[in-house]
Order: sequence, then structure tokens, then C-alpha cells
Amino acid sequence: MLLNVIQKAATPRQALPPYLLDLLGQARRSIEVDPSFTRRCLDEASTLLGNADTLERPPVESAPAPANATKGGLAPWQLKRVRAYVEEELDGTILIDDLAVVAELSPGHFCRAFKTSTGETPHGYIVRQRILRAQRLMLETNDTLSHIACACGMTDQAHLTRLFRRVLNETPLAWRRTWRTA
Repeated sequence: MLLNVIQKAATPRQALPPYLLDLLGQARRSIEVDPSFTRRCLDEASTLLGNADTLERPPVESAPAPANATKGGLAPWQLKRVRAYVEEELDGTILIDDLAVVAELSPGHFCRAFKTSTGETPHGYIVRQRILRAQRLMLETNDTLSHIACACGMTDQAHLTRLFRRVLNETPLAWRRTWRTA
């Protein structure tokens, strides 16, 4: 059904917004490597297709937290505390040991439980949060990319560009131009 909706909406190439095309591209690229990330991308795409008002919105929001604790995963209170800690410390260095202390677990157990609960590694989650913050700052401020990189806990603009391209397959400057003019 999703494919039928996409085909109907995509008769002219410009009918789908760049964000939705990027989201589908990310899902396609990650299908073999990370099925849970692919599932989240496709869920978000179907949500966007179901609500036409959100199609013009750029991708600056993180995926919602799972409602129930997964067997072998973090308890909801642990996940909430870890996410709050990451958001608070995003502009600096975040160590797995620190996250494990926040969750009151050993580092090894924390990493396994975090991946079970969220479908991604703690490092992958932190990188995604840094990119999301960079996207918000690029839309809301006129700061240079090097200032934004530092505000997101990255070493320099090259670091931001490398991670941004890896996650979104686009440079930060190109993304900013696309969404600033939209």
C-alpha cells in the first residue's frame, strides 16, 4: 500500500519533498545493515505520507521512545535518564562509562541493553542526536558550520561534514541551502 501511495504522489518528480526522498534512501541503504533503523525510517515515511501537513517539515526530530521495556533492554526510567543525559551533554564528550553510570549498569551490560531497547548502539544514538542538533541549529541560527559543529560536540567543520554525509548522504551546506529556501 505504501508503494501505491508513493507511486501516485511521485508522478511528477518534484511531488515528493527532499526530506521524504532522503528518508526512503536511508531506509534502502540500511536495509541489510540495520533493519530496525530501516523500520523506523519507513514508519516515519508512512506517517509523513499520511499527514500532508508534515511533508514540508525538515528532519529535525528524533524517533519516539518505545513505550514498553524490552526483555533484556533498559527499563523506561533508565532510558529516560540516559536520553536526558545525552541531550544535556551533547556539546561535550560523552563516554559509554558515563552513560552506564547514569543507567546504573556495567558498561558492557549497558551497551547490550541499550541496543536491545533502541535498536542502535549508544555511539550511533549519540551521533544521530548530534546531527539532529546540527540540523536544528542550521535552520534556527545564522551561525557558521564550524560554530555549529563545536556546539554539537564535534571537533571541527570537517568532522560535522563527514558524519552528516554518512548519515544523510548530503553535505551540511547543501542541506542548509535546501531547507532554508524551502
